[in-house]
Amino acid sequence: MFWRVEKSMKAYILLEDGTIFEGISCGADKTAFGEICFNTGMTGYQEILTDPSYAGQTVVMTYPLIGNYGISDEDVESNRIQVQGFIVKELCELENNWKSTKNLSDYLKEQNIPCISGIDTRMLTKKIRTMGAMNCVITTQEVTEELKEQLKQHKFPSDVVKQVSCTDSHVVLQTPQNNKEKKIALIDLGVKNGIIKHLSKLGCEVHVFPINIDAKTLLNSEFNAVLLSNGPGDPQDVKETIQTTRELIGKIPLYGICLGHQILAIALGANTYKLKFGHRGSNHPVIDLRTNKVYMTAQNHGYAVSKEDLPDTIQITHLNVNDDTVEGFCSSKLNINTVQFHPEAGPGPLDANIIFSEW
Repeated sequence: MFWRVEKSMKAYILLEDGTIFEGISCGADKTAFGEICFNTGMTGYQEILTDPSYAGQTVVMTYPLIGNYGISDEDVESNRIQVQGFIVKELCELENNWKSTKNLSDYLKEQNIPCISGIDTRMLTKKIRTMGAMNCVITTQEVTEELKEQLKQHKFPSDVVKQVSCTDSHVVLQTPQNNKEKKIALIDLGVKNGIIKHLSKLGCEVHVFPINIDAKTLLNSEFNAVLLSNGPGDPQDVKETIQTTRELIGKIPLYGICLGHQILAIALGANTYKLKFGHRGSNHPVIDLRTNKVYMTAQNHGYAVSKEDLPDTIQITHLNVNDDTVEGFCSSKLNINTVQFHPEAGPGPLDANIIFSEW
């Protein structure tokens, strides 16, 4: 069963270019601004909703049937929903899964997140793909001239990483397999629970730090490596972490995932640029240039690393098969390894899980 118009109030999407969509409200009764983007995953909506890399954004799901298996307490990637708003073609009212504790609509309402269904998500996705990233507003109120003016004034928050990072350092308790040879410092730029779970399976003792951690503290704490996590927004805005990373290069093994990959590139002297509509989904092919093996990967990012600026000491290890963007690099001299995609695959294919073991 899916939501029927007569049971629900109307909701609207207003895009930056003036386009208005009318649909059905399936979430909170509110108005929310965000940068609109689309995700091509067929499943994993709960992981997508709770991924801190989506902070400040409104997500369109391209797969038309969403909410079929409800919400599970085990499948969250952070402690709350991170998206500004959610857009689907059809939202399931009666979920069916043994792990489910509630339906998707109730989950969105509980966390005060607006959701709209009953619109042509295929047309909306094509518009984003053609026009590129733009701001939008979801509202359960009528679209007024005042709302249009507020949307014109909306800016993506430059402090979005600070909003999703932890405020205090803490140790993630792991299994009895822990050993001092795997003591990892993780700089939390918006880390997903799945990344920490994979490090745990490898027996790592993970110490999580906020974005303003200084290099001296990390170097004086006998860590075996530093991992820069995934996260939202423009990597150029995370200036504190960029400076810390510069001071760590060559002094300790460094690893980066997604935003962490971009920050390491900037610290090495490279530039980043905004993609037209980003890479978001569970089906992005990436080739490992060292083995010619292609992985299907999970991705969620709106920026990419410029190849031209990477120093000669850096070897590009992975490229995106679709558009040839940089998906990973390494340096044996500086002991650096990064990937742009998400090897923890929450959600997504398991091809790239091996990255953690290789590291």
